[in-house]
Amino acid sequence: MPSSISLGLLLLAGLSCLTAGSLAEDAQETDASKHDQEHPASHRIAPNLAEFAFSLYRVLAHESNTTNIFFSPVSIAIALASLSMGTKADTHTQILEGLGFNLTETSEADIHQGFQHLLQTLNKPNRQLQLTTGSGLFIDHNLKLLDKFLEDVKNLYHSEAFSTNFTNTEEAKRQINTYVEKGTQGKIVDLVKELDRGSVLALVNYIFFKAKWEEPFEEVLTREQDFHVDEATTVRVPMMNRVGMFDLHYCPTLASWVLQMDYLGNATAIFLLPDEGKLQHLEDTITKEILAKFLKNRESRRVDLHFPKVNISETIHLKPVLTSLGITKVFSNAADLSGITEDAPLRVSKVRMPWSRGLQARVSGGHLLRPEAEGRAKGHNKGS
Repeated sequence: MPSSISLGLLLLAGLSCLTAGSLAEDAQETDASKHDQEHPASHRIAPNLAEFAFSLYRVLAHESNTTNIFFSPVSIAIALASLSMGTKADTHTQILEGLGFNLTETSEADIHQGFQHLLQTLNKPNRQLQLTTGSGLFIDHNLKLLDKFLEDVKNLYHSEAFSTNFTNTEEAKRQINTYVEKGTQGKIVDLVKELDRGSVLALVNYIFFKAKWEEPFEEVLTREQDFHVDEATTVRVPMMNRVGMFDLHYCPTLASWVLQMDYLGNATAIFLLPDEGKLQHLEDTITKEILAKFLKNRESRRVDLHFPKVNISETIHLKPVLTSLGITKVFSNAADLSGITEDAPLRVSKVRMPWSRGLQARVSGGHLLRPEAEGRAKGHNKGS
């Protein structure tokens, strides 16, 4: 086995794991009651969130064969879970089951307490990396929301509430976009590009992550090199270069090389390089159990690493994706969001997710859920 490997092509850039221990522990068999006593609430929902992340990725990969895929499953899950607090009956069940929860095994209280602890963990001050989350409820000034819903999303999901005049669409857009731009330090601008007068409530969620590599790349060693997008496409990109000890090993099960790189602070990025022609195999085979083993069993070797310095901007329309996961009723006229307000029947018209990511260790995201009153949503039933 060679002592030095040149890694010049990364086809699948992985995810940041801020609670890696909880996922690694899930690979081991433990007594359920003992596990509940010894681990915080967020660790108990981590396996479900990991499964949701892989399910979401597979749907996105199936629907998008030629474009980049970049998303934050945590941000999506937080927005959906907070919305579920205002839903009832089948609408409520579909959302929680779509997130991967078996409601006969996990109580709703445990689910929401898990998200509450996760948000507390993510927002915990850290001098070495910057990670903040935000959630805003923009409520039409004529709409009366139920006090219980407002209290629940504020206490469990740290949501801020803002009175908004949705009949003035330009001012409503400005208010929402300013909130997101400020929270993401200017990384996401113009989240809402169009807003219908039928809108009465917008739920916006974002995550902002900025960190430095534990072992940084030297800028003077960055040079233009070929990046092979697929068999037919090669582009020139700035390639960062460094020779040193890296956590790198080959996984026969995935037919891929696995690279783990740490950020300063409690965060790790995982990158996977499939063998030629094996990207589909990698996407079909990878599981949270395999990922957990990577995090648990780490080893270093000398590597000549060529790493692409790229920026990815992507907008994902999640309505068809969530529908594929069984979350359908919330988008229909049969949606039951009566836990939010009794003033008018509501439904969610759009779930829109713009992302910006640079491999200089910056990531940010925004999530928009927009319920509309049925009587004011005429002509906006198409998927988005």
